[in-house]
Amino acid sequence: MTSTPLDPVRFVDLAAQQALIRDRVDAAIARVLDHGQYIMGPEVAELEKQLSAHCGAVHSIACSSGTDALAMVLMARNLRPGQAVFCPSFTFVATAEVVAWLGAHIWFVDVDAETFNMDPASLETAITAAREAGHEPVGVIPVDLFGIPADYDAVGKIASREGLWVLGDGAQSYGARYHNRRVGTLAMATATSFFPAKPLGAYGDGGAIFTDDAELAETLRSILFHGKGTSQYDNVRIGMTGRIDTMQAAILIEKLKIFDEEIEARNRIAARYSAQLGAHVTTPVVPNGLQSVWAQYTVKLPAGADRDAIQAQMKGEGVPTAVYYAKPLHKQDAYSHHGVAGDELPVTDMLSGCVLSLPMHPYLDEETQNRVTNALVSAL
Repeated sequence: MTSTPLDPVRFVDLAAQQALIRDRVDAAIARVLDHGQYIMGPEVAELEKQLSAHCGAVHSIACSSGTDALAMVLMARNLRPGQAVFCPSFTFVATAEVVAWLGAHIWFVDVDAETFNMDPASLETAITAAREAGHEPVGVIPVDLFGIPADYDAVGKIASREGLWVLGDGAQSYGARYHNRRVGTLAMATATSFFPAKPLGAYGDGGAIFTDDAELAETLRSILFHGKGTSQYDNVRIGMTGRIDTMQAAILIEKLKIFDEEIEARNRIAARYSAQLGAHVTTPVVPNGLQSVWAQYTVKLPAGADRDAIQAQMKGEGVPTAVYYAKPLHKQDAYSHHGVAGDELPVTDMLSGCVLSLPMHPYLDEETQNRVTNALVSAL
């Protein structure tokens, strides 16, 4: 009797979540179709209200994407050429991209080897180097990589001393906690993404900005609607098309209802991964007092491990993996002329060569998770 090949494991299983809430999503979409307010319909304001209630931010501004969320805050802060903004190199390109859009200097900072988040000591080195290069330091964008909040206390202390604003890049961390505070309340402003694969994801692009600053919130609402004043035909500043569409807002309202349960499931799954893999790879570390939302579960492979071969073998067994990020930003052609703290980022370079992300979503059952861990251990 021949055995039947197992179906491939899903890296992110959106179908399982959709099956759970499909009737509610269908009803939400139908309501939008019925009222026909596809742009800035009532669901947008309702989503913003619910996001503020969920994370604790005074103002939530829903928008078109996580990238646009970052960009609009920089526009509101009047970022300009000659100024310097500091961000990690070990992140997705959007963090740095928006700084370059506005002609400012990017200074890349190294990260902590355990949390993958911005290293405060490297930040201080970069600030000094930027000033020596004749750039004006104005802001820092720590990234909550893979769902773990950055060290906002340490970064905030440096920023306050140096007169810098802090913009949290929470694209991967909405819902996470930092010493009993939720992401969205940890910085001057925080940007997040609702890209479908994110912990709280839409069925298309979307994002949000969180802040307690009423003046900043008002400016952001103007920028996302072409810089409007009293109307879209009264333009008081340079803006963009940064609105979220009503359909995505309606879907996110339904997803938010089950989001906290999904965060709990993600943490159970991550704990099980760590218990099974701790003797074979270096598993992720969540600092005391913090809670991750596990946008990714990322391990560090042992020294000398052939990552390509491991990935290939696991793929052959139907287990997908991913590498975030194989080529750090300071080594990308488009960003090679920007600043680097201390002229090198050794931890970033090390991580780029050894990290491996495993399937992670709230609907990963134990049998499937065993397939993942067994495949990795076998490949090692």
